[in-house]
Amino acid sequence: MILLSLFIEATEKMGRGVFTSQEIKAGTVVEVSPVIVMSREERKLLDQTLLHDYIFEWGDKKDKCCMALGYVPVYNHSYESNCEYEMDYGNASISIRAMKDISAGEELFINYNGDWNDNKPVWFEASPSPSEGGVFRPR
Repeated sequence: MILLSLFIEATEKMGRGVFTSQEIKAGTVVEVSPVIVMSREERKLLDQTLLHDYIFEWGDKKDKCCMALGYVPVYNHSYESNCEYEMDYGNASISIRAMKDISAGEELFINYNGDWNDNKPVWFEASPSPSEGGVFRPR
């Protein structure tokens, strides 16, 4: 399930992002995405590819990883995110919920640390957008 108002568009600094064409109220589930779960061994292979930046740790022990389908891999990171993601291990899905009211035309952000207001440093350092020759650099 993806809200019909969501769309993907180029951003100024982060390549692409998820935006909304209509106002979204805090508490609204904006997306529920199925995931493809992979083993620790498969994770080692993925870590050697560009997909490393798009997978999520998975399972209570974080001993697996998953690739979310839908728009989930395109949400950009912000320490002041307006959305939060939640793993549903039983149903092999990730849901995205608005944590604040979001205006039409605004980009939706998640905090890659898991909690929407967690300000611990993430594993990468953002640089200019890919269209400007930028990349995400591991810390």
